[in-house]
Amino acid sequence: MTMPDQMPPRQIDCFKAYDVRGRLGSELDTDVAYRIGRAFAQVLGARDVIVGRDTRETSPELAASLIRGLNDAGANVRDLGLAGTEEMYFATAHFGADGGIEVTASHNPIDYNGMKLVGRGAAPLDPEGDFARLADLARSGRFAASERRGETRDFPEARAAYARAIADFVDVSALRPLTVLVNAGNGTAGPTFDAIAAELAGRGAPLRFIRINHDPDSSFPNGIPNPLLPENQPMTADAVRAHGADLGVAWDGDFDRCFFFDEHGGFIPGEYIVGLLATAFLEKHPGEKIVHDPRVVLNTRDMIARAGGQAVQARTGHAYLKRAMREENAIYGGEMSAHHYFRDFHFADSGMVPWLLVAELMGRQGTSLGALLAERMRAFPSSGEINFRLDDPGAAIDRVVARFEPIAVARDDTDGISLEFGDWRFNLRRSNTEPVVRLNVESRGDAGLVATRRAEIEALLTAPA
Repeated sequence: MTMPDQMPPRQIDCFKAYDVRGRLGSELDTDVAYRIGRAFAQVLGARDVIVGRDTRETSPELAASLIRGLNDAGANVRDLGLAGTEEMYFATAHFGADGGIEVTASHNPIDYNGMKLVGRGAAPLDPEGDFARLADLARSGRFAASERRGETRDFPEARAAYARAIADFVDVSALRPLTVLVNAGNGTAGPTFDAIAAELAGRGAPLRFIRINHDPDSSFPNGIPNPLLPENQPMTADAVRAHGADLGVAWDGDFDRCFFFDEHGGFIPGEYIVGLLATAFLEKHPGEKIVHDPRVVLNTRDMIARAGGQAVQARTGHAYLKRAMREENAIYGGEMSAHHYFRDFHFADSGMVPWLLVAELMGRQGTSLGALLAERMRAFPSSGEINFRLDDPGAAIDRVVARFEPIAVARDDTDGISLEFGDWRFNLRRSNTEPVVRLNVESRGDAGLVATRRAEIEALLTAPA
């Protein structure tokens, strides 16, 4: 039977720089999901596609429509059901599928949903290539006719293979007894974590876990899981202290990002974890390349240099980090936003590998996370990312550049504008989707200088036009 090849054109606004994200009803619905499935199969020539979904209430129906579109285009689907984005990445690469799609809005508000899409080997779609063609085809509705309809089958066996691959990242004999508090935020992480914990226990890992907000719940009774927001951090921090845990870990909704809390409940900014994980890899693999984003770099570059590695800078965003990692064959890449990428995980990002590597490093060095990073945080203080919603972002950035570029020793435009001075630097980036400017300030050993320069730049950004 030939499937229909024409749908009415439709304005679709949920295609972002390299993924899909939109407000439910107005920007993303089951019709859009169906179109994306048809377009994905046609543009990639995909005949075998992995599909997973997160905890959100609308994810099952969007996934069903997506799968129907894939099937109508002739693609077979292996359905992971409730699974994290990285499980989709892993299954796509490990089982040799033509592509993979995760239905997820990650940490976005509850009235949003979206999709993350990859091709063979879990490689990101080229934003200016296949992804742009997919978006154009979904909007036009001019699909090619298919002479066959694909089939769908559940694929639960993928999780056991994934759990084994995650556990393989650490030497269990190097682990020491630790109490680890994990906060899944009632997102997608809980069942997957349990599979990993069972695999580790079977290998004799001396880790004890305390679980909070562990069961997936589409109503998100404790709020959308986004541990990067300061207001969401006390729940994990307080639980670490209450239980006397050695380490705290919290995930976002689809758990491709993880966030760390030390033994005192202190939140560890993501840029310091990038340097720490770079060191962990370089201790085992001297001289390898490490990819990082341009927002906060001083500590990362210093730790890579001290460990004998090669630092490679790439534009912010998973499509760009992964492209750079593949081009450079880098062993690890990290962003300050808590995305961590691994060559041995098909160059994909994982929110489960990092906490295991940190636990292993704590075991090897016989010390706490706080002790591992206290000196680094003093040596390279940073402001954290500050967001400004502005009427005219371009004019605001121009004011800052006019003030500081004449005294800068270097300028870098890899992502936004970075200006570097003798003892400090800053990065200013515009949002791709809203009138927001993002600022990061850092220094070499002078927290007061960070505060002073942050205030000066803030005044320029918010000054009346």
